[in-house]
Amino acid sequence: MDLIIVESPSKAKTISKYLKGKYRVDASGGHVRDLPEKRLGVNIDKNFEPTYVDNPDKKQVIKRLSEEAAKAEHVYLATDPDREGEAISWHLKNVLKLKDGKNRIEFNEISPAAVTKALQNPREIDYNLVDAQQARRVLDRLVGYKLSPLLCKRIRSGLSAGRVQSVALRLIVDREREIKAFVPKEYWNVNAELQDKPKEFAPFRALLSEKKGKKYQPSSAEENEKVRAELSQNAYIVREVRKSVAKSHAPAPFTTSTLQQDASNKFGMTSPDVMLVAQHLYEGVDTENEGHIALVTYIRTDSVRVSQEAQAKAREYIAARFGKEYVPEKPNFYATKKGAQDAHECIRPIDLNRTPESMKGTLDKKHYNVYKLIYDRFMASQMSEAQYDSMQIKVTNGDYGFKASGRALRFAGFTAAYQEAKKEDEEGESGKLLPPVKEGEELDLVRLTSEQKFTKPPLRYTDASLVKAMEEKGIGRPSTYASIISVLTRRKYVTKEGKYMVPTEVAFEITDLLMKYFTDIMDVGFTAKMEDQLDGIEEGGTDWHKIIADFYPPFAEKLIFAANDGDEMTDILCEKCGHPMIRKSGRYGKFLACSNYPACSNIKSEGAEVSATKCPKCGANMVVKSGKYGKFLACPNYPTCKSTLPYGESAQPAVYEGKCPVCGKPTKKLRTKTGKFYYGCSGYPACDFRSWDEPTGEKCPECGGALVKTARGAIRCSNKDCKYRIPAPKQEKSAPADKKDADEKDD
Repeated sequence: MDLIIVESPSKAKTISKYLKGKYRVDASGGHVRDLPEKRLGVNIDKNFEPTYVDNPDKKQVIKRLSEEAAKAEHVYLATDPDREGEAISWHLKNVLKLKDGKNRIEFNEISPAAVTKALQNPREIDYNLVDAQQARRVLDRLVGYKLSPLLCKRIRSGLSAGRVQSVALRLIVDREREIKAFVPKEYWNVNAELQDKPKEFAPFRALLSEKKGKKYQPSSAEENEKVRAELSQNAYIVREVRKSVAKSHAPAPFTTSTLQQDASNKFGMTSPDVMLVAQHLYEGVDTENEGHIALVTYIRTDSVRVSQEAQAKAREYIAARFGKEYVPEKPNFYATKKGAQDAHECIRPIDLNRTPESMKGTLDKKHYNVYKLIYDRFMASQMSEAQYDSMQIKVTNGDYGFKASGRALRFAGFTAAYQEAKKEDEEGESGKLLPPVKEGEELDLVRLTSEQKFTKPPLRYTDASLVKAMEEKGIGRPSTYASIISVLTRRKYVTKEGKYMVPTEVAFEITDLLMKYFTDIMDVGFTAKMEDQLDGIEEGGTDWHKIIADFYPPFAEKLIFAANDGDEMTDILCEKCGHPMIRKSGRYGKFLACSNYPACSNIKSEGAEVSATKCPKCGANMVVKSGKYGKFLACPNYPTCKSTLPYGESAQPAVYEGKCPVCGKPTKKLRTKTGKFYYGCSGYPACDFRSWDEPTGEKCPECGGALVKTARGAIRCSNKDCKYRIPAPKQEKSAPADKKDADEKDD
């Protein structure tokens, strides 16, 4: 039996159902091979060749797939139809030792027809796609692997940087600084409620917008009062009336980014949530009557192209459901943006007969909402324009000009299937037409109202607006938007206030540090250009090694400068090797490091307070340092010796209490960094006995464990599994002879 290998078990389940047992279908669970986790894995000296290793958690998967592949007559690699999927197939081919040949199949949707067609047309692995993925993986590894340690050294441990992640973070930080620097400006909205003199029609409202032909709004209360006074002296005359039929064209079907934006705006979903739900809809969901079925086409795309077959079915379905007038005379076509990968279609439903309503009992709320969004948007994209009767009126009063607008729906068109989300600051026209006034007609003032307003700062980014910004600026790609947002949130570089992203303090530190030393990497234009170069590899003719080779040398120079900026050679000699010490800056301040590194790795705090306490490991006098929990003692021979002790009690003469049951020496009463007391053998490091309770020096007669004294005076075995215990001696209490004795005892 032939074998088909896909990424996910859910996808395997769907395809297996469609093929009715004619093929064995199994899943790799994603990448089976990648760069190593704990080392760079890129040979900088040998043309940046990557070193791939089998993923440790995929050993059993590789073993199973190898056994299945050995039994199969043909093995087909059916991973996702993009460069990441192509790379997964390439790694599978190498790991499973498959022969060269046409063993790669791809489909844009998981349907019986699409899978069958793909099996009839296998192809060889596209090495342009593989190289495009390799170039991105290697470049991102070099940037992340080299920048992250710098952040840990200069700011704090546990931080990471990324080629696109850091630029996205910069957008959020820059926006926050704009908001903080914003100074609101006062303005006043002046509205005139006007009516025709015969009062045949309802009043309408017009907004003050001009003064002497130029855009104008009062900027203070005093100015507002002056304007109102001047308006009271003149009549309101209709200057211009415009009537038209406005048309609104149907929106394009969804791409990855527009789906994330719309779902975020309408349902408040995060980008990672949207993509997770969409992935389920693509791979297949369980249904009561049809089993496991896929509902939508591939969900990582920046193309708005629709296949002729899907378009024809949509037009037929729209005519039957809505009427022929809802089908445009010529099919709607949409231009895919420049630089987009047009290998596959937009995101659309696979079968229009599976309406959202028919799936309502099968899908949970999130899956239903996203499916309905995809379904309705695709349907709308193939429908006629919406038409509105539109009307604009301009009214003059002396030097001042007012305007009013309104519109009424004439023909629903695509809006019968889908409503676009309103922008937050959008003030649309009224849903009804204005009265039929004529040019030159004088109007009566019903009421004049004024409202104080202030300009607002730019809005913080949401998942939707950040995805839109990244797409518009050309940073990142459809498959990376959600993962970038996920990393920024998981690393706590941003927090959420409602749906808005707020950068944390460390986000400002990271951005400022990277902007200081790596202006090109943090530059939006540079990042977008790099994305275009990487895309060019996919089209063929560009050697991916050259792109990395052009990028890396200047990047490496900046790394060296950033790591050593602020270093200063001193006259202080290293006590270990005699070379001069270098004054360096670390996240805890200045320190001295031997210039003979790496031959000598001696470092020490410059001017650190030296204590009389000896290091328990190497005997050197310990120095006083400051950490996030306050002062502590550290060995000056760090990193060779990493011994530390709490500051305070440890710097004073030792307090001896108890006796070590191992060697018989007195035990010291010590304190941890968090202030908790414990007992340790004074013979340390030769004897490393420790106990939370005071040791008696005796051993348990039952198990040989150490006997310790509790705070209440009881003797017990330190072995938790041993029940040996001697209760604390009872203290006799004498009752007072009389009330007087009791009072004296209380005193």
